[in-house]
Amino acid sequence: MKKMISMIYKMNMFKLPLSFINLPTPININYMWNFGSMLGMFLMIQIISGFFLSMHYCPNINIAFYSISNIMKDMNSGWLIRLIHMNGASFYFLIMYFHIARNLFYYSFKLYQVWAIGISILFISMASAFLGYVLPWGQMSFWGAMVITNLISAIPYIGQFTVEWIWGGFSINNDTLNRFYSFHFILPFMILLMVFIHLMILHITGSSNPLHSKINIYKINFHPYFSIKDLITIILTFILFMLINLQMPYMLGDPDNFKMANPMITPIHIKPEWYFLFAYSILRTIPNKLGGVIMLFFSIFILYFIPLMNSNNFKNNKFYFMNKFFYWWFINIFIMLTWLGGQMIEYPYTNLNLMFTLMYFLYFIMSFNINNMWDLMLKSNKN
Repeated sequence: MKKMISMIYKMNMFKLPLSFINLPTPININYMWNFGSMLGMFLMIQIISGFFLSMHYCPNINIAFYSISNIMKDMNSGWLIRLIHMNGASFYFLIMYFHIARNLFYYSFKLYQVWAIGISILFISMASAFLGYVLPWGQMSFWGAMVITNLISAIPYIGQFTVEWIWGGFSINNDTLNRFYSFHFILPFMILLMVFIHLMILHITGSSNPLHSKINIYKINFHPYFSIKDLITIILTFILFMLINLQMPYMLGDPDNFKMANPMITPIHIKPEWYFLFAYSILRTIPNKLGGVIMLFFSIFILYFIPLMNSNNFKNNKFYFMNKFFYWWFINIFIMLTWLGGQMIEYPYTNLNLMFTLMYFLYFIMSFNINNMWDLMLKSNKN
């Protein structure tokens, strides 16, 4: 760790842009390694579009909803900027999930420092997205904030006090909205700092590749070879992104947010944005409030421990037949949990929720044990 910090300190800041261009990159990386650059693009889109929206948004419970209406109707190109910001969050999380899935398949989590900072970026991004979801002050925004912030009350002894401290009163009010707006504005810059550290450490350790080979002779300059490759997927993704913004802008949103927040009327079914549904589904599985919060938190926090749970000989799921099968099984579990999170709390969805939640956590245990069994089998055959 000390060596890494000293290397960062000694790097000349004027040479830093050149290091991004002349970075030695493994020659055998494929398009699965393009998600990082796409995430960078969408992070900048979110920061820039959010900055313009902040000029016209009013963080007041009486006029927040109408300020969004004003942005959509009266602000020059405001409708487009708002749709870009709204759907940009969905694309950002979709690509981030792809990025994590690729790392799980190719065992890129072996670069533990890069992996740990990446998961921290995911946590902060989720916090920022939740705060942003509350700001339009629609019906689902308000009740989503009410449900999620109330989860903190499950903490023994200090839970209720902490919730009221966050709210700034005995319920969600104008102070809450102001605080959420302030934190939603500042968190993306924290994410940007974390991304910078993420890249710095990646450039110190070197990028992973499908075979995990570390021979420098198989490395070439990032530019122009891989910068052009990244540009292809960036352009194609941006075209798809704009197509959704212009043709199906509200496909990923909730229709209840077209109604102004009303604390006297509860929506029939309260649910967060689609990219939180897998965790929300796990939360609803546990009948105990504290147990549900712990499982919700652990569903993402467990990713920190994956490098510690893997001590396999091969550095890739391609060489583990059973693990490859269970990997795609896990991806399907994730998709099913996302779908179940959007369904009503009734039979058969409650039973399916429980079953898929158990399978979600079981994957991490099974993956480790199957790897070890496979290695032992190969070792015995070799002898």
